[in-house]
Amino acid sequence: MKVVYASTPTQEEKINELIQLFYSTIFPYYFSDDDIRRFSKLGVLSPTDEQMEQIRTLKSSYQVITSLQTILSILENKENMDDYKQIFEKNVDILNDFQLFFPFSFENFKNRKETEMHGTAFSMYTEATNAYLV
Repeated sequence: MKVVYASTPTQEEKINELIQLFYSTIFPYYFSDDDIRRFSKLGVLSPTDEQMEQIRTLKSSYQVITSLQTILSILENKENMDDYKQIFEKNVDILNDFQLFFPFSFENFKNRKETEMHGTAFSMYTEATNAYLV
C-alpha cells in the first residue's frame, strides 16, 4: 500500500494564478497579442483535466508551482538572464514532464519588446495600471 498526499485546492489555485501571470506579465513583453491569442488556443500552460489529475499529488503540485515561479523570476529579472539559462531549461523540462505545454526555449525570451512609456508593454493581456470606477 502506498500513501499519496493530495494537493489542496489552494495549490491548484496557485498553479492557475501563476499561469495567468505568464499571460499578463511575461508574454506581453516578448510576443504580440496575436501570438498570445494563438498560445491560448494551442493550450500553452493550459492543463487539461487529465493533466491536472497528474498534478493533484502534493509533491507534483509543489514541483509545478516551483517551476512556474522559477521561470517567472528568471524572466522578470532582465539583468544577468544568461546566468540562469540552465535553471530555466531544467524547469521547462519539469513542466514538460507533467505534460504542461510550454514550447519555448530560453532564446525566445532574449529580446524584450518594450514601449517607451515607463518600460511597460502595451497589450490587451496586461493588467491595467489604473482603473476608473463608473
